[in-house]
Amino acid sequence: MLFYASEKYPLEDSYSKYIAEHGGSTNAFTSSEQTNYYFDVNNDCFEEALDRFAQFFIKPLMSADATSREIKAVDSENRKNLLSDARRMDQLQKHLSIEGHPFHKFSTGNWDTLEVRPKARGLDTRQELFKFYEENYSANLMHLVVYGKENIDEIQNLVELKFQDIRNTERSCFRCPGEPCTSEHLQVLVRSVPIKEGHKLGIAWPITPEIHHYKEGPCRYLSHLIGHEGEGSLFYVLKTLGWATGLFAGEADWTLEFSFFDVVIHLTDAGHEHMQDVVGLLFKYIRLLQQSGICKWIFDELSSVCETKFHYQDKVTPVNYAVHLACNMQVYPPRDWLVGSSLPSKFSPGTIQMALEELSIDNVRIFWESKKFEGHTDKVEPWYGTAYSVEKVTPSMIEEWMLCAVNDNLHLPAPNVFIPTDLSLKAAQEMVKFPVLLRKASCSRLWYKSDTMFSTPKAYVKIDFNCPHAGNSPEAHVLTDIFTRLLMDYLNEYAYYAKVAGLYYGINRNDWGFQVTLIGYNDKLRTLLETVLGKIAIFEVKTERFFVVKETLTKEYQNFKFQQPYEQAMYYCSLVLQDHKWPWMEELDILLHLEAEDLAKFAPKLLSRAFLECYVAGNIQTSEAESMVQYIEDIFFSGPNSACKPLFPSQHVTNRVVKLERGMSYFYPAEGLNPDNENSALVHYIQVHRDDFLLNVKLQLFALIAKQSAFHQLRSVEQLGYITSLMQRNDSGIYGIWIIIQSTVKGPGHIDLRVEAFLKTFESKLYEMTSDEFKNNVNALIDMKLEKHKNLKEESGFYWQEIHDGTLKFDRKELEVAALRQLTQQELIDFFNDHIKVGAPQRKSLSIGVYGNLHSSEYTADKSGPVHYSVKIDDIFSFRRSQPLYGSFRGVSGHVKL
Repeated sequence: MLFYASEKYPLEDSYSKYIAEHGGSTNAFTSSEQTNYYFDVNNDCFEEALDRFAQFFIKPLMSADATSREIKAVDSENRKNLLSDARRMDQLQKHLSIEGHPFHKFSTGNWDTLEVRPKARGLDTRQELFKFYEENYSANLMHLVVYGKENIDEIQNLVELKFQDIRNTERSCFRCPGEPCTSEHLQVLVRSVPIKEGHKLGIAWPITPEIHHYKEGPCRYLSHLIGHEGEGSLFYVLKTLGWATGLFAGEADWTLEFSFFDVVIHLTDAGHEHMQDVVGLLFKYIRLLQQSGICKWIFDELSSVCETKFHYQDKVTPVNYAVHLACNMQVYPPRDWLVGSSLPSKFSPGTIQMALEELSIDNVRIFWESKKFEGHTDKVEPWYGTAYSVEKVTPSMIEEWMLCAVNDNLHLPAPNVFIPTDLSLKAAQEMVKFPVLLRKASCSRLWYKSDTMFSTPKAYVKIDFNCPHAGNSPEAHVLTDIFTRLLMDYLNEYAYYAKVAGLYYGINRNDWGFQVTLIGYNDKLRTLLETVLGKIAIFEVKTERFFVVKETLTKEYQNFKFQQPYEQAMYYCSLVLQDHKWPWMEELDILLHLEAEDLAKFAPKLLSRAFLECYVAGNIQTSEAESMVQYIEDIFFSGPNSACKPLFPSQHVTNRVVKLERGMSYFYPAEGLNPDNENSALVHYIQVHRDDFLLNVKLQLFALIAKQSAFHQLRSVEQLGYITSLMQRNDSGIYGIWIIIQSTVKGPGHIDLRVEAFLKTFESKLYEMTSDEFKNNVNALIDMKLEKHKNLKEESGFYWQEIHDGTLKFDRKELEVAALRQLTQQELIDFFNDHIKVGAPQRKSLSIGVYGNLHSSEYTADKSGPVHYSVKIDDIFSFRRSQPLYGSFRGVSGHVKL
């Protein structure tokens, strides 16, 4: 409500509009004990933006009409979340606590809590908002972070000028009244029914908040060991038994007064049948930690990793840094505001031992989720309707589980060989601004970019295996996915040490093969790379692991229907447009019938022909980069056991996108995949052009100007739905915009009409825009483009996208800025009239409607009856085959810049 208007700036939405028009963003969030408001904006507009922001806390208006509309927005957000398992389980844990404790409360809000119930009690919600504001928004409870280019004195003067009128009523800080759980809520086993397929086990203990011992880091020490994935760890044993696919351990839901330590285990079907053994093994590992004593070498190793991470941390965006610091200021003393709890430095065995003793069988809460409990529960959580049951679990029962647990060979981790010892910076041989093509062969291409910006001992390596056999059928696509997941599975206990030490890797399927990515400290990167590549080269199928991965992947496909309707609509949009995208239903059908032998036959074929697109960047010299790629070629193409051959010229992979016809509007209606979901969704996509600098900036400028207007009109004013956005879309160099709305209020057909109505009214805004407003928007976009990359990962991501798409326009930002400087307002209007305006002769639109259960009758009518679109798509694949395609940037050798 504070965002809407203030006494000084009474025009509704003027704050958000000002921020958006000057290249910025704004948001806020509320956690257990604090609310955090934040924004960022282009530097030359900072003073006015700060003044508008400060007025939130001086004299907000919170009009009756805006209050009513925002209650509807909150209700819409809540309806979106009703089928979210994370929300449902979080609220169930709250529900099973002391009824009068704040932790027990409904953690968001809805129409009932904000409108119906207050009215029944004779309360005016708007007056309650003012009351809450008066009672809590006092200067002595606030902490402010301002991050700008000016010197400290200038920023301080600015802050004192803008914020001096905030009232200080010397309010005392709210504190939760003690622990939320009594003995009634401990020693319990809670069975609950989730929405999605899968089994999950959550074990929680109320503990002393680590914030009171952040220098000693007791929870960090325990989560490091209990959550470890190396050989001998709890997860390693569970994985080897085929019982678990993931494990998390650490502090959660903490406040200054209470906290919980959680262990969350994702179970396989077999693991679900051995729940008692899994819990028994967990407590056996905790007992091992007690018997082993608190190890100084483990603490020192952890402290060393944390110190290196702190000193070589990547720069983040100013807004994220400011938010992080403001949160720190609420809970840490001033000397630790910048550090927080990131540097555990005091080895205190007593403190860690005290925390370890809190993880006892006497005060445990076990939450067990599975759809197998359907029909076997006797209670319902009131806010989300989660079915559950509760039974007591005595310490003697858990002791029995421990005795019955398998002979497991649990042990502490080994010393971490991946901790970097050489953090020196290597001299760049050439101060190049963009990646260079360092090497080109029939089987590979190496792009290289030395670090001339960030001065960190880190590197980024990407190897894209372009394999024609990976994407030529749904079956090949699924088998490639299992192939990459099995590789990750085989490497996990080894590579986990690298992850702990700050060196990350991934092997991921893409449309035409798979990618290997490594990022982190360069010192031991080559060692990890050689191990990963070795596993790929001598890949074998381990039958028992194949079936675990198959089971996990099957559940992911089966859970597709529980995606939010707007996500389903986005998926259908991609399915219509992308020529080599396979439908998930076909892939699931294939997956159900796959055996380990199918993968064993497929893997050699997958790697029989390949082209490797390589990108190496960061604190690595050219000779090292070339040596890496030579090593890769030796393994896969020229070694004694190599079975891989270069691609034929006809086999180089492409990205083709459907070229919609000018002047046509297409419509694809689909029923929501989950019959229990009330929400409907619309994606209104307008395809504009193939990569072209001038058209790019026209589209980007339109999106910048229209984004906030669309949000305000369609969400804030018309209240169509909480999820409302207008953004650009890029399909391998084919650009457009899409407007996405999810709603329970109206069906897709009505929403699409409102989108078109918005575009019609927006036309007049373009004509009425003053030349100063136009220049401000152009300058905002220029400033956004000229913003430097913050870290190696961000820079590499930008350049890799150019390589992957085949566009190779590494100087894109500079050339688009040059185009922007020449752009006139009339050219933008002409662009809108040609491509965006409803009814424009060159306009190409595609509307995807996903119908929730509240609008099922509209689906029947829209599917069979006449609609106001040029073409109704009945079958996506017949449509796709009938359409022309844009040319591909990828796989076109003439586009390579030497």
